[in-house]
Amino acid sequence: MERNKIPEILPYDKADAASIFDYSKELLGHCLREFIWEGYEPKKGKGALGQMVENIFFFLETNSNPSSDFSEAGIELKCTPLKKSKQDDYLIKERLVCNMINYFEVVEEDFEHSHFYLKCQLMLLLFYLHQSGCNNLDLEFLFSVLWKLPEKDLMIIRHDYDVIIDKIRQGKAHELSEGDTMYLGACRKGQKGDSLMAQPYSPEGAPRRAFSLKMAYMRTVLDFVLKSGKNATTNFPTSDSELVSSKALHKHSFDEIILNRFNPYLHKSYEQIARRRGVDISRNPKNKFAIIANAIAASEKCANVNRSEEFLKAGLTMKTIRVQADGKIKEAMSFENIDYIEVAECDNWIDSRLYELYSSRFMFVVFKERHQGKADYVLDDVFFWTMPQSDLEWAEKYWNHIRVNVLAGHVFEEYWWKGADRKKFHVRPKAQKAIDMAPMPDGGSAKKFCYWFNNDYVCEIVEKRRKEVLNG
Repeated sequence: MERNKIPEILPYDKADAASIFDYSKELLGHCLREFIWEGYEPKKGKGALGQMVENIFFFLETNSNPSSDFSEAGIELKCTPLKKSKQDDYLIKERLVCNMINYFEVVEEDFEHSHFYLKCQLMLLLFYLHQSGCNNLDLEFLFSVLWKLPEKDLMIIRHDYDVIIDKIRQGKAHELSEGDTMYLGACRKGQKGDSLMAQPYSPEGAPRRAFSLKMAYMRTVLDFVLKSGKNATTNFPTSDSELVSSKALHKHSFDEIILNRFNPYLHKSYEQIARRRGVDISRNPKNKFAIIANAIAASEKCANVNRSEEFLKAGLTMKTIRVQADGKIKEAMSFENIDYIEVAECDNWIDSRLYELYSSRFMFVVFKERHQGKADYVLDDVFFWTMPQSDLEWAEKYWNHIRVNVLAGHVFEEYWWKGADRKKFHVRPKAQKAIDMAPMPDGGSAKKFCYWFNNDYVCEIVEKRRKEVLNG
């Protein structure tokens, strides 16, 4: 097609989802510069790429209507960046921002009439490869996926939406956290130091936020595309790794369903639970408490709850904690190894992998020793937890310290925060394979180190939870 003017007849049927999706395939493997017509003035600033895809490729006029971009077909167009790892794998670069939150308007809307619901039930997601310093017109588009939010995902997202709105109605918009919810987040927008927004039920200003699908959720969408083996695909709402059914979600929230699975086992010994769940711990594996917790949470629905559909999409992580009879916790809590390349390339804390990891939700399964030194642990508590904002500020200092040392090539024990520093977090290798090496930004390699919660910080979390339960 000649791209010297806007055509009188569109090359797709704007009322037909299949036609729009098929037409989008022509953009794959290409950049917008190949389609731009003479006289078009390129857009600049945030959201410029999406606007130019609308204008240049789809011949749509940019507008701020609450309805979806292809309103007649009910499709919202979203462009979202990928990055490449050193191993040449495609990775999600950021969460998918859906629409800004107007604190005064959202408290008057129910989910079915919200801008998010009206726009994002069905989305045409165009994945492109991010290149630092590259002109938007020269970015290559890689994948197109017509993604309909599955019924079960929408049920969880609806609950997420209600959690966010309830917090705003309580006058706590300034306390919103992405860790409050499963799939739908209220992500920060703008920069540190930007002026705060007014909120309806409190005189305190709140940061600008937007509804977004979390990076963990977007990662499952990308995995779906890559597993299809096609550069253009669409989804079907089926899964063989689900923890809960749509039918169950009609009656209870996801949290209630999972917690209810643990209730019959509270205050039972881990040996009793293992027998009742048919878990073989005769060889006394080191991870026996995690195996037992998984057997309860999974309820024979999947092999590993942390790899289940819901946990992956929510970025939710189950962790077990062992508390000694005297209330102390001996073991620190380990997380993933530090990706030195990611740390070096990310210059914004909120976009970092560690922020995603620490601002996500956790499910803690607590086993407590009944008699000091006897290792006679019982299931004591199970609860969902989100890191408070004050601790996230500590985590930002932790990340900045790590980043400064990675950029300086100081990847050695003497440079990291240590557990003895009592700064909530520390860095050290995991016990096994501590000599393994990981790539560095300068092309070399360094010893693998891991993110950790201090044991005293884990103890603080459990103690605070205990006091909350006692106080009702």
